[in-house]
Amino acid sequence: MAAVSHELESLLQRTFGYRSFRPLQREICDASLAGHDVFALLPTGGGKSLCFQLPALARDGLTVVVSPLIALMKDQVDALQASGVAATFLNSSIDADEARSRLRGLHRNEFKLLYVAPERLMLDGWAENLKKWNVTCLAIDEAHCVSEWGHDFRPEYRQIAKLRDLLPEVPIMALTATATARVRTDIITHLRLRTPEIFVASFNRPNLTYKVIPKDQPLKQIIEFIRLREQDSGIVYCASRAAAERVAEGLAGRGFLARPYHAGLDAAERARNQDQFLRDDTRIICATIAFGMGINKPNVRWVIHHDLPKNIEGYYQETGRAGRDALPSDCLLLFSAGDIAKQTHFLDEITDAQEQQIARAQLRQIVQYAESSGCRRAELLGYFGEKFPGDNCGACDNCLEPRETYDGTIAAQKFLSCIYRILQNSRFGAGLNHIIEVLTGADTEKIRRWGHDRLTTYGIGKEFSRSQWSAVGRELMRLGYVSVAEGEYATLEITPEGMALLRARTPVTLTKPMDLPKAKRVGVRREGEIECDEILFARLRTLRKQLADERHVPAYIIFGDATLRAIARYYPNTPDAMEGIPGMGEKKRAEFAEIFANEVADYLSTNSRQSFRG
Repeated sequence: MAAVSHELESLLQRTFGYRSFRPLQREICDASLAGHDVFALLPTGGGKSLCFQLPALARDGLTVVVSPLIALMKDQVDALQASGVAATFLNSSIDADEARSRLRGLHRNEFKLLYVAPERLMLDGWAENLKKWNVTCLAIDEAHCVSEWGHDFRPEYRQIAKLRDLLPEVPIMALTATATARVRTDIITHLRLRTPEIFVASFNRPNLTYKVIPKDQPLKQIIEFIRLREQDSGIVYCASRAAAERVAEGLAGRGFLARPYHAGLDAAERARNQDQFLRDDTRIICATIAFGMGINKPNVRWVIHHDLPKNIEGYYQETGRAGRDALPSDCLLLFSAGDIAKQTHFLDEITDAQEQQIARAQLRQIVQYAESSGCRRAELLGYFGEKFPGDNCGACDNCLEPRETYDGTIAAQKFLSCIYRILQNSRFGAGLNHIIEVLTGADTEKIRRWGHDRLTTYGIGKEFSRSQWSAVGRELMRLGYVSVAEGEYATLEITPEGMALLRARTPVTLTKPMDLPKAKRVGVRREGEIECDEILFARLRTLRKQLADERHVPAYIIFGDATLRAIARYYPNTPDAMEGIPGMGEKKRAEFAEIFANEVADYLSTNSRQSFRG
């Protein structure tokens, strides 16, 4: 195994231009080369693709990669071919002549990797092809698609298990970026993995900064945010097609390069807008959740959620599209109580009781995340069963600028007493909204019908607005003093800890609601950035785009931002000096080193070198 490991290191540097592995990549590659089935959970940007690409180069035969999206296949194959790897894909985007040409190449063993959609593997004739092609590994990308409990279930993924009988000796590798424990079990079961070696990396994305601010004139807030990042690419996620269109139009009308993306656009316009984004002709995509899985753009520097996501898993996946190149990137969520009401209205229309109950629980979790005064990173990791090893991550709003607290003892007593009196009087519980209406002395038909206007707690909370009481109630839930009853109605109950608090009148510290931020609070975070000559970096980006346009590929297929920043830091002005620049493998060095070295030399003819720390 040591010899194989040494070969992997050599392949990593020669082919991809990297000197070291990311966490767990080496172990996953070794397990695959040893012939074991593998389940690998690595976060977005954690380098999943390399886990099957490197072993494919190190072993004989063909690695078949099952991928759910056409754009994702083309993207990865373009990147592999740019690095000198014999890879191809087969899908509906190529014509019959090109498909036959690629099939002939597969029969002649010309390729190391084949990307294909799951439904194509089940077509007539493919069983015989797979037997003839000397398949030595089957890699299932986006494996969470196999699970009904995942956030992107695709029934056709269930058919992949049939390949276990067709190719019984071929090891299977299942890879995903996000999966709860239940989804992990589903993947292993449905793909029929045999005593797989399981690798679960940390869900922590240390290069991402998480911030939540109250939504107030959202278009204006988005403009203020991106004006500080006009040269960077970003995504604005919206809950509806109309919102995506509206935000894109608002940004474009103010001079920003912004386009919409949602299922309501025709396929040609969607593809055109996505392609412009990948090629940096458009800096901003305003999208529904239809946008994302097929995007392998490493230099997305920011993600904004214009509306509250439906669940934490989707939010984690969407924010994960920022900073895939490991450079610092920002994630901003605009939050309002109105968004909770909208989501709740949609949930009321779900007819399946269990589905509605799950959706309500997921909504409570994302609201808890948005309103929490604790570390955002710890909240996200906790959802996936991981504990953040520290008290302050230094990269979220609550850790960077902790919110003010206040003595909430009286407010907590009033809220808990109201729950208790309603239950004592009516023998049934009430939801959050009804409790707030009682506290604020509202005159509603329900209050009169149930006699809740005669309770001792009726109208005792008029010092707070409805939204303030809502925040108090949700914080008491977070603190464990109030729970939400399971079942059709989301009624509130006092927990044993809450009852003890009510009886003992124990002091309670609550957090003040979020304030609207000053401009500096959503400023650009530079900690962890690769310090470099920013003027030279801008020139290198222009050169990269020119080269990419000539080759009809996205700019990052040429080089990622990390590579350009390294060049703009070390000023390699000859091809030989490019040795050791990260992301510059042998083929790319042969093709591009002289071009970029000449650009550096030309820059240095009229500019002096800067010095950088470290």
